[in-house]
Amino acid sequence: MERGIAVQKLKQLEGQDLRKLADKFGVTVWKADKKNKGWAGHVIERYLELPLNSSQSPNFGSWELKIVPLKKLACGKIVVKETMAITMIDPVNVLQKPFEDSHVLAKLKKAVVCARLFESQQETHTLLVRVASFDLGDQEIYNQVRADYEETRATIKCKGFEALTGAMGVLVQPRTKGAGHGSTSRAFYARTQFVSRILGL
Repeated sequence: MERGIAVQKLKQLEGQDLRKLADKFGVTVWKADKKNKGWAGHVIERYLELPLNSSQSPNFGSWELKIVPLKKLACGKIVVKETMAITMIDPVNVLQKPFEDSHVLAKLKKAVVCARLFESQQETHTLLVRVASFDLGDQEIYNQVRADYEETRATIKCKGFEALTGAMGVLVQPRTKGAGHGSTSRAFYARTQFVSRILGL
């Protein structure tokens, strides 16, 4: 499916409850007391009639689907709840490839980002608030993401993979995947202010 067609279809879902769609499409949200963390993404993939996917190349051949949670502050303002995972960091691959040939660029160059309003851990309902396509077309943003990636490369080369930390990067940070406690795998994440710009919030 072409990205433009997918975005058109997804725009029709804005304002709808993804939790109801999960039931409609038979997507498991809870199994016993364990939550399927990727359930919202699975709902959208089923809605688009796409295969479930988590490989390092863009999901659907030419474009990448991302789901991000939003939260409502006490004042009523809606903001990005957390950072957005871009891709895992394979230190050998990152060392070999400059930004122009990287997984990071491949994933951000053709992204479709769906933002849903997170209401509670129970996930009884969650509205799809916004659908945005993103190309990394803004030169200033492109240059900063490139600089963040190259900083990661230089750190791996000079100090080693273990020296990567979430304190690095202005828009894109390299940090431990998951909870972090003792975790050795790392991924590139878009910081919340970067996700806000992607969504136009």
